[in-house]
Amino acid sequence: MRFQLKQFGSEAVVYDSESGDTHYLPPLALALLEIYREHPRPSHDDILRTLTERSLFDSDLPPKPQLDETLNGLRRIGLVSPK
Repeated sequence: MRFQLKQFGSEAVVYDSESGDTHYLPPLALALLEIYREHPRPSHDDILRTLTERSLFDSDLPPKPQLDETLNGLRRIGLVSPK
């Protein structure tokens, strides 16, 4: 198993045994990862709706850029498959 996840409430850290890197997942990133685990190909609109309902976006910023940035980060480290 490449990734080992240790959750602390609404946050988590992930250890990548392939690279040796450890990554912090804030609440938004952890919730997004959970959505992808439950539904491997969720629609962008469904993700936005679910995360908005859970009040996980920074209220000072528009939700879509926050989602895109977080999703790109998860893809970059290999936790979510590229498009």
